[in-house]
Amino acid sequence: MTLRLFDTATRQVRTFEPRVTGKVGMYVCGATVQAPPHIGHMRSAVAFDVLVRWLKRTGLDVTYIRNVTDIDDKIISKSAANDTEWWAWAAINERAFTDAYDALGNLRPTFEPHATAHILDMIELMDRLVERGHAYQAGEGNVYFDTRSWQSYGSLTNQQIDDALPSEDEDEVSLKRDPRDFALWKAAKPAEPATAQWPTPYGTGRPGWHLECSAMAKRYLGEAFDIHGGGLDLRFPHHENEQAQSKAAGYDFANVWMHSAWVTQGGTKMSKSLGNGLLVSEVLENTRAAVLRYALATVHYRSMLEWTPDTVADANAMWDRFSGFVDRASEVVGDVSFEEVAAAELPAAFTDAMNDDLNVSVGLAVVHEHLKAGNSALASGDTKSARTHLVALRAMLDTFGLDPAAWSQEAGDDKSARALDSLVASQIQARVQARKDRDFATADAIRDSLAAAGIVVEDSATGARWSLA
Repeated sequence: MTLRLFDTATRQVRTFEPRVTGKVGMYVCGATVQAPPHIGHMRSAVAFDVLVRWLKRTGLDVTYIRNVTDIDDKIISKSAANDTEWWAWAAINERAFTDAYDALGNLRPTFEPHATAHILDMIELMDRLVERGHAYQAGEGNVYFDTRSWQSYGSLTNQQIDDALPSEDEDEVSLKRDPRDFALWKAAKPAEPATAQWPTPYGTGRPGWHLECSAMAKRYLGEAFDIHGGGLDLRFPHHENEQAQSKAAGYDFANVWMHSAWVTQGGTKMSKSLGNGLLVSEVLENTRAAVLRYALATVHYRSMLEWTPDTVADANAMWDRFSGFVDRASEVVGDVSFEEVAAAELPAAFTDAMNDDLNVSVGLAVVHEHLKAGNSALASGDTKSARTHLVALRAMLDTFGLDPAAWSQEAGDDKSARALDSLVASQIQARVQARKDRDFATADAIRDSLAAAGIVVEDSATGARWSLA
């Protein structure tokens, strides 16, 4: 079965055919670094990370671009409110995003371009649009895209131009030919810092949000590329405007458009502006990173994820089942290398599910089948079968970025984790010796003290093992 993906532009699931055989060019709108990331931001990041992993797993060479919007209205206003230079404010929040991406196990993009590093590319694109009659200058420093000059405007979101909402540049509406025209370049304002201004043939100012992504996509992926992704909230106006200006410039732009759904609370989209955003840093204070990733990665990317008090608890329980099996099976059959997991042939039912628009729910059902069979094999002493299911389970979870062995290794690199492991191991060894000496009172006391500290000791045929309660 070949890969099929839902294309937002055509509103149907289509067979995915790369423009260049064996290669994929993919652009995903990254962070506007005005504030630290909440889990809604990570939903999109994890969703497209799973897509990248799957494309690579099928043998494709992926060029993955995820931009950083490091200049916009909110960055300037929030930095001023916090008495910080706008570029410093952007850098602080960019680091917070990078930390969150890394904590959740996202692969690094091939390139992560910054808007402020591509001003010349934006001016070049703007010049081209003006020359073609699709953009106009209005006053010193303002340049707008003429939406009515492009007959296909609205095609991405399936709306007529007269039904489209006015652009967000409300303070400049008097300069526009039409309220729906959007800013390619914004004139410098007296209250804004001089460092947030660049000279152009049209006057000094700074770029509009939409122009940035079109220019960066062309720089790194060319005039045409395979996939453009982002959160569902970016369909309009951002992606609609991106497509309009790029195609009006004469570029084919994206072949497939993909959008990930939101994280909601009480049916309302999670966002900082609504005050219901759960910061990733706060969630990770009480939740293991692997558990948070599990909660975000195992819901279909086009399905809304309703965040409730049970979300983390359910993910925690399932993660413990998977990681517990991997630990137990590895003790019995020996370690399985990451190279073997990466090269393992995936179950056909799982491959079919992932090729069906990344149907992770059906794929996860196949993982559960192997978990059940693997546990049965361990119980019956069938080590050969247990190993087969162990490799298959880890390989499938690896496509979600959730191979328990990889996360266990990562946790093992942490100094505090190593210290805890050493202390608990010494207590378990003392308990083993006490039992050999038939000093059961001491053995029980050690076990009880560990339990009081939230550490569960489990005896097995291969020895005692421990886990956090």
